[in-house]
Amino acid sequence: MSKRIAILATHGFEESELKSPKEHIEQQGWTAEIVSPESGSIKAWAEKDWGQEYKVDKDLSAASASDYDALVLPGGVINPDQLRTNDKALSFIKDFFQQKKPVAAICHGTAAFD
Repeated sequence: MSKRIAILATHGFEESELKSPKEHIEQQGWTAEIVSPESGSIKAWAEKDWGQEYKVDKDLSAASASDYDALVLPGGVINPDQLRTNDKALSFIKDFFQQKKPVAAICHGTAAFD
């Protein structure tokens, strides 16, 4: 059965915490979509400096938890700190809990909904 998984992130996510889950999701034959309040692309943080840019698949303002089977929240320091001050991001995350869908928060990713 095919699944559609949202990965909510913005600039400053820990690169390995988005890249590895995204690759694993896609290896299962599922769809992983990067959802972001930013359009175009977002830049990773890789250990001690900026990393690669990743294409945003869906603007947060056009995304709905009902469109997805689960949510992944990558960590990093900058990323969750930015998301937790974004009302649309908080509503998006809360909707997954209200719909009783799985939410995976990696490392500091839980700070997005503290």
